[in-house]
Amino acid sequence: MRWATAIGTSSEPDVAIDEAMDGIARDLGSARPELVMAFVTDHLAPGFARLSQEIARRYPTAAIAGCTAGGAIGGGVEIEHRPALALVAASLPGAQARVWHLPSDPDAWPDAEAAHADGDGSAVIVLPCPLSSPVDRLLAWSDERWPSAVKIGGLASGGMTARGPAGNTLFAGEARHREGAVVVALSGDVAVDTIVAQGCRPIGEPLVVTKGLGNVVLELDGMPAVRALEAVHARLAPPEQRLCRHSLFVGVVPDGAPVRREVRRRDVLIRNLIGCDRAAGALAVGGPIHVGQILQFHLRDAEASAQDLAELLTEPQAPSAGALLFSCVGRGQLLYGRPNHDSDAFRGALGEVPLGGFFCNGEVGPVAGKTFLHGYTSAFALFRRRGAVA
Repeated sequence: MRWATAIGTSSEPDVAIDEAMDGIARDLGSARPELVMAFVTDHLAPGFARLSQEIARRYPTAAIAGCTAGGAIGGGVEIEHRPALALVAASLPGAQARVWHLPSDPDAWPDAEAAHADGDGSAVIVLPCPLSSPVDRLLAWSDERWPSAVKIGGLASGGMTARGPAGNTLFAGEARHREGAVVVALSGDVAVDTIVAQGCRPIGEPLVVTKGLGNVVLELDGMPAVRALEAVHARLAPPEQRLCRHSLFVGVVPDGAPVRREVRRRDVLIRNLIGCDRAAGALAVGGPIHVGQILQFHLRDAEASAQDLAELLTEPQAPSAGALLFSCVGRGQLLYGRPNHDSDAFRGALGEVPLGGFFCNGEVGPVAGKTFLHGYTSAFALFRRRGAVA
C-alpha cells in the first residue's frame, strides 16, 4: 500500500492542477492508484472541468472523488483562505475503491448505491453537501448499510463563498454535482483506524441525567441541571469562568459506550449547550439526552484543543501507509493563530505519513462505534493493510 499527497497553491487553475498532479506522480513513482481524492477551493472553479479530466487521463483506472473546500490540506501544509488544490492518491493492492453520487432524495439512495457497491466493506468515506444532503439521515443509513465499516468524512465547504450563486461542487469520477453526497467504499485488504479530536477538556465531575425530556436536561444527580452547572462553575478558576461565557459545551456518553463514571475521551460526544432556563432549572443540549446517561461539562479553546489532540495522538497506533484529515473550518489559524497546527502535531507523533484532506463545514467520525456529525473537530482516518497491527 502506498499513499501520496500534494498541493497546488497557484491562483491560476491550470498551474495549480499541474503542481498537484506532478507532486502526486513524483511521490507515487511507478505505483498506480486505485483512488484519487481532490479537495479544492472555489477560487479555482474555472479549472474544475480540467481537474476531473486530468486525473482521469493520468490514472484511468482510479476511482475519483472530492469536493469544494474552505481550505486544503496536503503535502505537509494546511492552506486556508486562499487558492489551493490538495490531491490524495492511494495505491491499494488487494483492495477495491468504489465511488458514486447519492442524490439529495433519500428514497433514491438504494438504487444509486446498488449500481456501484457490493459487500460490507472496510471503510466508507462520505462527502455530503450541507446545503442539500440530509446528513443525519445519510449517516444513519450508512451505519445500517455498512454496519462493520468505519465511516469517516467531511461536509463540503467553500461553496458558500463562491462568486455567484452559493453552492458546492462534488466530484464523482469525471462527473460534477451541485447537490447530494459523494460516497467512497473501500473493501478488501485495507483497514482504517480513526482519531476524532473534538477539541475540548472536561470540567467538574461526570454527572448522571436523572430527569430529562428530549434534548432538555432537567436534573443531574438529582438536582436541577442549572444548579449542577452553577456548582461546577463556582469551583473553576477565574479564567475558566470567563471561558464559560462563550465556550461551554456538554460531553455525553452515547449509547453503546461502556457505562462508567470515569469518562474517556474516545467515549465522549461533544454537543453544544444551546439554552438555559433558570426558572425551570433546565439546560437544552444540541442533541437527544435520556435518563441514566452520563454527562460532563467541557470547555474549548486553543489550549484545550491542542491538548486533546496531543493526548489522542499518544495512544498506540498501528503503522499507517497514509491518512486523511477532515478538520473544521473553525480550527486552523482561526483557533490556533498559526497555520499547520494539526498537521504538525500529527507528523510529530506519527512521523512522515502522507496526510491530506480539507477544512469542512462539519466532520464525520465514530464515537463508541457509532457514526456522528461533529463540529470544531479534526477527524483523522489512518489507512493500513489488514495485517499491519500495533
